Amino acid sequence: MNGIFLTAVFIAAMALMILSISKWKVHPFLAIIGVALLMAIAVGLPLDTIPTTLGKGFSSIFVSIGLVIIFGTIIGQILEKTGAALRLADTVLKILGPRHPQLAVMIIGWIVSIPVFCDSGFIIVNPIRRNLSRRTGVSSVSLTVALSAGLYAAHVLIPPTPGPVAAAGMVGLENNLLSVIGIGAAISVFTLLPTYFFAKKVGRKVKSADENGTGNAPAETYEQTIDSFGTLPSTAASLLPIIVPIVLMAAGSIASMSGAGSTFAGTLATFLGKPVIALICGTLFALIPLLRTGKASALYEITQESLKTAGPIIFITAAGSVLGQVIMDAGFVGFIQDNASVLSAAGIFFPFAVAAILKTAVGSSTVALTTTAGIMGMFDAGNSIMAALGYTSPLGAALVVMAIGAGAMTVSHANDSYFWVVTNFGGMTPEDGYRIQTVMSLIMGLSTITAVFLLSLILL
Repeated sequence: MNGIFLTAVFIAAMALMILSISKWKVHPFLAIIGVALLMAIAVGLPLDTIPTTLGKGFSSIFVSIGLVIIFGTIIGQILEKTGAALRLADTVLKILGPRHPQLAVMIIGWIVSIPVFCDSGFIIVNPIRRNLSRRTGVSSVSLTVALSAGLYAAHVLIPPTPGPVAAAGMVGLENNLLSVIGIGAAISVFTLLPTYFFAKKVGRKVKSADENGTGNAPAETYEQTIDSFGTLPSTAASLLPIIVPIVLMAAGSIASMSGAGSTFAGTLATFLGKPVIALICGTLFALIPLLRTGKASALYEITQESLKTAGPIIFITAAGSVLGQVIMDAGFVGFIQDNASVLSAAGIFFPFAVAAILKTAVGSSTVALTTTAGIMGMFDAGNSIMAALGYTSPLGAALVVMAIGAGAMTVSHANDSYFWVVTNFGGMTPEDGYRIQTVMSLIMGLSTITAVFLLSLILL
């Protein structure tokens, strides 16, 4: 089929999807599935094969990463409900002390958001931020930016947060999550470094409602927040659900690379290192803080809430996979391969640009992550856009996930729920939110894609 026609259909489909979600308020699942169906018809796929195409794309997500997303969400919910996330934050604060408050809350946010959504993480840690501002006299806005940035970086770059987990699975890295975690952690340093200086600078120019004396009195102090949880779990118990899956995946990778898989120990390490098994083990260790805080009876409710949270993510991810399958079957990849010399100039910036357009238009980082990853396809599939652009190795695919994450940061504004969480809880006006949260997310996105691009020049 004519490449110009395919390009026009693709652009029209993306525009229709964005309009459906952002302007007409259609749920992303319905919007993406509907656009995929219309695209399949428009490009002339045989009508009798379209249901198979849709089903193939949809089911692949449940086979690969559905359980990973569910168990990662359960871990995050347990850490949130038991106060374990607050314990981790308190531990970091004690280690760093009040001498480096921006750095302290940034690292706290980064750690908390690895298992917990950034929206919830900000609400959990906000009492610490307010208390630290009062104790040190440091600008409340400065600490708001630092906390928001730390949470945001982990939210889009580091599994087992569902967004990056889903993106990694959709490009074929469901068994290589450790590499995505490691690269995401390293990239986030470059993401947060310029933001740290931005946080220190902006605090001298913008004042929150609390600092101006126009805000409401804090509903809850840091101490009251801790007391509201009753008994907090220990630091070790709070950390194990995060550390254990990472250690198991590392051991599994080492066993696979060393050829020890033929021994019983190697076979066991490889089995435990599979992401779904590692996260099941992490969930078992998450029961420790649940038991120690006397909240074991809440496990049913926590699981139920986790499934409600994970469900929309899984289904939106599956819808993105359907769209990606249609794109592959429609011949888009062949067109890209025929014009690889032109598109190769975009390289790693191609997935970044697609994700940034989606993020800015629809507001959801998770939708931007999963939809873009679905469009890119599997790195080891010869008919995917990943292959057309030359990203055919696990390392290349991991860098593409980071590029998608960078785009999924760019930018946070009024159609993003996180924008309103940060603005409202940070005591800022919407206008200040644009000057601070939106600019911050732009800085983070651009610094991240710059780091990814430089790494791609060195490693690929």
